[in-house]
Amino acid sequence: MFKYNFITIDGNTGAGKTTLSEMLSKDMNGHLILEEFVDNPFLADFYKEPDRYAFPTEIYFMCDRYQQLKETIRQLDLYKELHIADYIFTKSLLYAKANLKGKEFELFDRVFGMFFNDLPEPELFIYIHSTADRLVKNIQKRGRDFEQVVRKSYLQTVEDIYFDYFKQNQHLRILVIPSDDLDFVENPEHYQMIKEAVCKEYEPGIHYLELKEVG
Repeated sequence: MFKYNFITIDGNTGAGKTTLSEMLSKDMNGHLILEEFVDNPFLADFYKEPDRYAFPTEIYFMCDRYQQLKETIRQLDLYKELHIADYIFTKSLLYAKANLKGKEFELFDRVFGMFFNDLPEPELFIYIHSTADRLVKNIQKRGRDFEQVVRKSYLQTVEDIYFDYFKQNQHLRILVIPSDDLDFVENPEHYQMIKEAVCKEYEPGIHYLELKEVG
């Protein structure tokens, strides 16, 4: 049984966060909160012209995430039932750091701060960590046309920003799952190992899934 009621699963583009969220929520009869990224009308344009469309893309994502989480909190008791989200709200700020500069980032950071205090932080934050090479393979495999232009250097920048955030926010319970050698979709043993790790109780800080028993 899970020790926590509000869990977020996040990761870089192509890491498998939505898939793992769906698997765990179904297995544990939890309420699933999925990011509706395909509805962002600026996303495809952002991949074509990132400098031009980064700000509206990130603002739209942030507003959408805020509204979704706020409605969930209003309708459900986060601390009596299991809820699993495939994103953390702070993701908005982390991707803004990767995509915005100067005054645009300053404005975004200001608006983010107004929203952030309205939302609870997860009791457990699971981060699926993959190398840029693995992420590119996953992105190519799932075949979303607008994602095929993503560069390894950008994926590495996002990864570095996440880990800087971990180091600066060790009041959170963070479980990092190194996934390059895992296939939790096709290998039941790998999935079970992740599930057992998620069910453990953790102190605040950064924790890593031990892979020594992976077959």
